[in-house]
Amino acid sequence: MKLPKTTKRFCPKCNKQQEMSIAQSKQVGRSKAHPMSRGARSRMRKRGLDRGAGNQGKLSRKPILSRKMYGKKTSKKTDLRYKCKVCNKSTMQKKGFRAKKIEHV
Repeated sequence: MKLPKTTKRFCPKCNKQQEMSIAQSKQVGRSKAHPMSRGARSRMRKRGLDRGAGNQGKLSRKPILSRKMYGKKTSKKTDLRYKCKVCNKSTMQKKGFRAKKIEHV
């Protein structure tokens, strides 16, 4: 996807529309292992937490098959930072959109 190098956006520090430069940042802390993944279950079993009688909390439930997702997503969500050219403060985008590749034109 092609994006311009600069755009006009609202700057909360200047409290008005200003020219801003767009930079793509590396996403931090997005992928975390799920506590009920297959590896986590096997590690719990080795620790001895998945055995015994009675209610075992999250281990007592059956898997929800209707919400199971198959396959891997082919694109990552964008993480854009907008830097104001007047006050040099940067703001992050509220919501990312999926794109395989972003290039600045």
